[in-house]
Amino acid sequence: MSEVSNLSMTCINVRKDIIKMLYSAGSGHPGGSLSSVELLVSLYFKHMRFNPKNTKDPNRDYFILSKGHVCPVLYAILARLGCFNHDELNTLRRIGSRLQGHPAKDKNLPGIEISTGSLGYGLSIGAGIAIGIKKTNKPNRVYVLMGDGEQQEGNIWEAAMSSAHYKLNNLCAIVDNNGLQIDGATKNIMNVEPLIHKYKAFGWNTIGIDGHNLEEINSAYLKFKSEKEKPTVIIAKTIKGKGVSFMENAPQWHGKVPSKELTEKALAEILKGA
Repeated sequence: MSEVSNLSMTCINVRKDIIKMLYSAGSGHPGGSLSSVELLVSLYFKHMRFNPKNTKDPNRDYFILSKGHVCPVLYAILARLGCFNHDELNTLRRIGSRLQGHPAKDKNLPGIEISTGSLGYGLSIGAGIAIGIKKTNKPNRVYVLMGDGEQQEGNIWEAAMSSAHYKLNNLCAIVDNNGLQIDGATKNIMNVEPLIHKYKAFGWNTIGIDGHNLEEINSAYLKFKSEKEKPTVIIAKTIKGKGVSFMENAPQWHGKVPSKELTEKALAEILKGA
């Protein structure tokens, strides 16, 4: 089986985990979790320096989930890497669980660098870490996953400006550009396009890709690693709710959990894509 085939199968398994844990929790965010799967599977299983047995390795790369509400995709990946027991996914959003509805650093869950939830802060945090890394001449890299609705936040652009000013070539921002946010289409609520031209104007290395095409994703991460002068942003065109027909491009599934019947249908569709 080829590397792409292996990653594709991992994506299917992660999507199954997302649906199962959200149904078990009775709440959560399926749409953006499903649209981010390929981006994070490729990152964690191929490109990022990350040791599941020592998640505080000083030589690790850093990952910041700026859009913290899609933590089910991150939890599923961390579990499949062996950071914690896979059965713990069933505790999502339960009282006392380490798997909160947004990543919580104080719960001591391996692989969580920072607590996130309020949108717009992840890029600033990532830029700060990247500056610290450059000052100590370390080779670590920083990856930040953001939503497209999140681009409406002003401090995103303050961070974008400072990241270019400090030539943070060790910083990679990834925008899950699925075109939808909680209340509908981003273009109708507060249009953020053309994102790729805006980041380019701010002095970034800009890469536009199909966020579900593993070969394009792989190429984008390699281009980031070869950049010497600028921070990189990957604008990934994705489908909210990817892999489940009744969730795809449907804003009502931003933060809604399927019934038992729809959960079974969703899992069947995901398996059919294998």
